[in-house]
Amino acid sequence: MTLIKSISGIRGTIGGRVGENLTPIDAVKYAAAYGTWIKQQLNKDSYRVVVGRDARLSGEMIQNLVMQTLVGLGIHVIDLGLSTTPTVEIAVPLEHADGGIILTASHNPKEWNALKLLNAKGEFLDAVEGAKILALAESDAMQFAAVDDLGKITKNAAYIDIHIDSVLDLKVVNTDAIAKANFKVVVDGVNSTGGIAIPLLLERLEVEAVKLYCEPTGHFPHNPEPLKEHLTDLSEAVKKAHADFGIVVDPDVDRLAFVDENGEMFGEEYTLVACADYVLSKTPGNTVSNMSSTRALRDVTEKHGGTYEASAVGEVNVVDVMKKNNAVIGGEGNGGIIYPESHYGRDALVGVALFLSLLAEKKMAVSELRKTYTSYFMSKKKIALTPEIDVDALLVAITEKYKNENLTTIDGVKIDFADNWVHLRKSNTEPIIRVYTEAKSQELADTLADNMIAELHAIVKAW
Repeated sequence: MTLIKSISGIRGTIGGRVGENLTPIDAVKYAAAYGTWIKQQLNKDSYRVVVGRDARLSGEMIQNLVMQTLVGLGIHVIDLGLSTTPTVEIAVPLEHADGGIILTASHNPKEWNALKLLNAKGEFLDAVEGAKILALAESDAMQFAAVDDLGKITKNAAYIDIHIDSVLDLKVVNTDAIAKANFKVVVDGVNSTGGIAIPLLLERLEVEAVKLYCEPTGHFPHNPEPLKEHLTDLSEAVKKAHADFGIVVDPDVDRLAFVDENGEMFGEEYTLVACADYVLSKTPGNTVSNMSSTRALRDVTEKHGGTYEASAVGEVNVVDVMKKNNAVIGGEGNGGIIYPESHYGRDALVGVALFLSLLAEKKMAVSELRKTYTSYFMSKKKIALTPEIDVDALLVAITEKYKNENLTTIDGVKIDFADNWVHLRKSNTEPIIRVYTEAKSQELADTLADNMIAELHAIVKAW
């Protein structure tokens, strides 16, 4: 079906033809290219790479292929087994490793998997380094180790606990207030590794956890992207349990969304807004999110006297702008929290601890907390790519049409109108054009998106 090579890693569907899908041969090819890149960074006697995976059905197969390929290159592997993306990110520097690989396709359905690639800091590779790996994959530069120089695999199942320890050690996490609040929370782990990590974190915080889909079987009970239309079971479970709120994460636990005590979505865009509100109240400073994220983060940042900046979409881009602007917190509007005091990566465990701290100190219901933030409404739609759609030409045409508006073109085209905005961009993870809008009502946001989609189709039809 699909093999996508981008800043977000090597992502594809399982099965099918080599080079068109994420087949075993493709997994070996790109793991070998990554391992070769690692060895080219430094001339040393020994190399180490951390590898972990989410619970999706193809995970064990892909992980074994990747690890044994690295062994064949003479690279030692620290095998975390079932893990989370932020856990692997934390493990890389703690293990003094030269890099890391997470086997996960994030929010994609079960037929997908991916190799997400990290550098020695436990951060995602930038576009320049990613391009080097893609070039190596098509070259004859990969040289494997002789039999006496093969790498070894060491298993380490302790890192989820180590990750939780690091979250609890964060100065801004108010463990005492959380414990005294006697929270009751429903957790939807989408039958992946969030079902392991989030309940363990809540237990350590003395929060009662009601588990929903927390068995790491890889059989996702609903579409794993944490959007409202996929979370009806969680909403019902929160109401039935008379819980304070509900938590849902994606399969690799770097995205986080909440459901309030009435079973209504808090809004994944507002996960970052709420966590930033709490962090900024303790440590005022600057924030960053990507161009497709809500204006509400800007509002909260300015309320605390800080400066907000927008980056291109993609975690590595957000991190780059965060470092340049000394941001104290940032992330993406898809529920991704990046808190540098922990590490430069989206982390749902950190997000849960920050959100609980905020609630415990505010002493208000989740629905009431949501009312304290400016209400913006987003529409997230998409257009499937077909052979006749030239994305670059399409974006040029839109840029020309709206040239007198406030335009940003660092990542697709974003048109900032006075009271709303539209962002068009080609996805890094799916063969689609994303059409994101934000306005002061859902009806206006949806209408804005539908009108833009109609304009795009009209342009294509005119070709």
